[in-house]
Amino acid sequence: MRTFVLFLIGLTFGAAGGFVVAAGNGITFDGHDHTDSAQHGGMADIDHAAMGHGDMDHAMMHDQPLEMDAVDASTLDIMVMQDPMSGYNLHVMVGNFIFAPKSASLAHVEGEGHAHVYANGVKLGRLYGPWMHLDSLPKGDVVIEVTLNTNDHRPLAVDGTPIAAKATVIVE
Repeated sequence: MRTFVLFLIGLTFGAAGGFVVAAGNGITFDGHDHTDSAQHGGMADIDHAAMGHGDMDHAMMHDQPLEMDAVDASTLDIMVMQDPMSGYNLHVMVGNFIFAPKSASLAHVEGEGHAHVYANGVKLGRLYGPWMHLDSLPKGDVVIEVTLNTNDHRPLAVDGTPIAAKATVIVE
């Protein structure tokens, strides 16, 4: 029992210390606004013209798909399976595409980039490889969607349709 009480005390003071350090460094838990380049971790300083984007800012890039030729287009398929311990495991299978975590937020290179993962339309994060564990999903029918994106975050598309895959899981 003593060990458990000491653990709780350490957890409490550790969490409180973490919040104090975060607050002291201006870190908040409210996300960020793509329209405010000052909140985007230095992305405002990128020379988008040199990257071939003209005057496009980072927020606009998230909404401007990069068209691919249908013959050379990347392919995407996903499978979501229940994890034996908790949550779900997402398996992302791609063709004509390489996950390039070291190139994230850099210039576009044909055939490489990362994926964005969504649950019921809410972005869970970026994916830099074929597997992701999904926990804390809401109860009920949950639509998992994955999109393929360029290094500079533009969604890849063919004939105006984003390269995306969806699967629905029932979370009890």
